[in-house]
Amino acid sequence: MKFAYRTSVTRQPLRRAVLALPVALACATALTVSSPVRAEGPAGPYQPVTNERLAHAAQGDGWLMYRHDYSSTGYSVLDGINTGNVARLKPVWDYETGSKSGHEAPPIVNGDYMFITTPKNGLLAFQASTGKLLWKYQRDLSDVGLKTICCDVVNRGVALYGNNVYMTTLDNHVLALDATTGKVVWDQALEAPDLGYAMTLAPLVVKGHVIVGVSGGEYGARGFIASLDATTGKQVWRQSTIPAPGEPGGDTWPKGAYKTGGGATWLTGSYDPQTDSLIWGVGNPGPWLAVLRPGDNLYTDSVIALNPATGKIKWHYQYTPNDTWDYDGTNEPVLTDLTYQGKAYKALVSASRNGWFYAVDRTNGKLIYAEKFAHATSVSGFKDGRPITDPAMRPDVDKEVFTCPSFLGGKNWWPIAVDPQTHFAYVPTLHTCMKMKGAAVSYKAGLPFLGETFTVMRDPEHPDDWGSVQAIDLNSGKRAWSFESALPWNGGMLATAGGVVFSGSADGYLYGFDAKTGSVLWKSPKMSSGVIGVPSTWKVGDRQYVGVYAGWGGGVPIWGGDMAKDPRVRSIPLGGHLYVFAL
Repeated sequence: MKFAYRTSVTRQPLRRAVLALPVALACATALTVSSPVRAEGPAGPYQPVTNERLAHAAQGDGWLMYRHDYSSTGYSVLDGINTGNVARLKPVWDYETGSKSGHEAPPIVNGDYMFITTPKNGLLAFQASTGKLLWKYQRDLSDVGLKTICCDVVNRGVALYGNNVYMTTLDNHVLALDATTGKVVWDQALEAPDLGYAMTLAPLVVKGHVIVGVSGGEYGARGFIASLDATTGKQVWRQSTIPAPGEPGGDTWPKGAYKTGGGATWLTGSYDPQTDSLIWGVGNPGPWLAVLRPGDNLYTDSVIALNPATGKIKWHYQYTPNDTWDYDGTNEPVLTDLTYQGKAYKALVSASRNGWFYAVDRTNGKLIYAEKFAHATSVSGFKDGRPITDPAMRPDVDKEVFTCPSFLGGKNWWPIAVDPQTHFAYVPTLHTCMKMKGAAVSYKAGLPFLGETFTVMRDPEHPDDWGSVQAIDLNSGKRAWSFESALPWNGGMLATAGGVVFSGSADGYLYGFDAKTGSVLWKSPKMSSGVIGVPSTWKVGDRQYVGVYAGWGGGVPIWGGDMAKDPRVRSIPLGGHLYVFAL
């Protein structure tokens, strides 16, 4: 097994993980507790989270939202841990969750309070500096079948506002809980369970509104984004991502297809205060087989800008028109300024599932540039800012294709980070291709709505490696450095002002990379499982901390084809474990 980075000359051996084999996690038994359990005393007075604090979260000592700030940068101004001392980083506390499903949430930290979700909608509150458990909450899912939840029974974290913590649930509720006690303040249902919808994302709070999206694109569920009043839970607006006939974009669908058109919104979006716009990614169309739904199929595989007061769509950019490869468009839009070919732009950047790294003008939705960051044959180029797809790479009922990347994407949901010092984006990357063939399908609520068979396979351009971490220059879209991995790289990225980029590996290490060069400055002691979690960093007093979940699972063990069958992947141990490090 080997890891390497192209800016250095050595490859570093890693020990092989041993223990349990991954299993089909999505059908695991539901838990049955639905009330908070008080464990310890408080971690000092709780500081309410205000609009002002959220607006300036990028400069704060905590980690107040999913990607740290409204721009979704995954970047912290903290520099107490830096290139000169990161080698001295040590574990300071940890917590074992007891769950063997995928652990994907980042630690969210306000002062000395930490909140982190577990699979099947558990929520834990800790003293962030010591690991003292303050309270825990577990959603009662005993009456939920969980059969329509793709992919694994995960949750990606919470939002904070006022004195509340907000969480979405697998049975399509949004909860507000008291941050100091775990008591449920309100509970709002948005959809019935078991019919194709589920909710796994971390909410985003903007101006007292809790903004959420929904999963279900693989089940023909019609996607939407909704806004709820943070105080009462009352729904303020709901915007469908698949337009009905007569609405803008409605003519891009065959008659009646919008009702089962997919377009899930299952990752947290961003907010641009300069244009007062929510900027959100939209997922794949349904069914997967595109010949059954001719047209561009807006707003699937797109990024959209919405008015946060009304939900009205302002503009869109479509990454993959008439998608037939499950390339989604949900990957997080990161808001950043860049200069391309001598011109300055207010941009959003996104590493798309289709293998292209996009920069889009966030004021109007126009393409600035697109550059390949992974082997990409389905989307072959661009004309007048519009992606061109290769007809030879489109499957049909009597046509099998081999194309790249696989439906798991050049990058899946694991978030990038953007560093304003290096002006690089750090991208967790998969190197996979796939065979895909059309199949007969009919819609039935609660059942998969695909119309294709598929097998994930090795990328011939990367015969030895399933993944990598890449740094991409934002002003050009070109790769600056790369760190190659024999195992898939499924960990989210964290960049810091200390010049260190953190991300976890599939065999259970947290890495500290030099942000400029990609050199490995630090590698944690081996953790109990592989990492698909998102690291975060915070400061309490004079001490900076870095935290991450180990807890293998998610889509790769279930859908990963030849990659999931690789003995090195199959032998990754399961089990959720939160680790916190400090100097």
